[in-house]
Amino acid sequence: MRTVTATRYVTPLREGGSLPAVVEADDDGLYVLKFRGAGQGPKALIAELVGGEIARAAGLDVPEIVLIELDPELARTEPDAEIQDLIRASAGLNLGLDFLPGSVTFDPLAHPPAGELASAIVWLDAFISNVDRTARNTNMLVWHRRLWLIDHGAALYFHHQWDGARERARSPFPMVKDHVLLPRADALAAADRVLAQRITPALIRQVVDRVPDAWLCDEPAFADAAAHRAAYVEVLSDRLQAPRTFLEEALRAQAAHL
Repeated sequence: MRTVTATRYVTPLREGGSLPAVVEADDDGLYVLKFRGAGQGPKALIAELVGGEIARAAGLDVPEIVLIELDPELARTEPDAEIQDLIRASAGLNLGLDFLPGSVTFDPLAHPPAGELASAIVWLDAFISNVDRTARNTNMLVWHRRLWLIDHGAALYFHHQWDGARERARSPFPMVKDHVLLPRADALAAADRVLAQRITPALIRQVVDRVPDAWLCDEPAFADAAAHRAAYVEVLSDRLQAPRTFLEEALRAQAAHL
């Protein structure tokens, strides 16, 4: 995973609750920066990285994810006090997604995806317990006639309460009933056969290993970053074990839409 340095704050994206921003980096690229000092803090960045990279490994389109070094001195040129505070609170490593110029927000009526693609996305979101892919907030873009997944910061909601997380790993995901693509997800069983082969415990470990230690050091439930990282691998690997209750729940919810 590449690391770049933010050189210019371009504009805030105020539709996001955590006030992400478009920034320019030292590679001359533009990125949507997710601030470490915003909202849920490092947990949102961990979910963004892990959820996004697992989605990519599943064969879905996700903008490139990079680590972004943020110098608090960038705050000096910003007139907005809220943005100044956010930049200063986020000094160090943050996360960014490649900015997709000209992309448009996904509209399920204007851009209906094939059942195979819809099923893969529903399976992925049920697996990573992503609560934020609803009709109200699809968190998908259409770019170059392809569907791109963004904003996985609300996934992995188990990491907001580590006590008992391992025991809850095999729990279903009832919120899948609100997934914006569920009505078109008519190939969930086929998606499960393919994706359960692609998303392995070894792959999960590779993805979680990309999470910076700096985002893992302040969790009181663990002695160190290594133990914290191992917990993510254990919970997600457990969710893969058959029978997958999140798949069974998705199949029930999908049948209810027929």
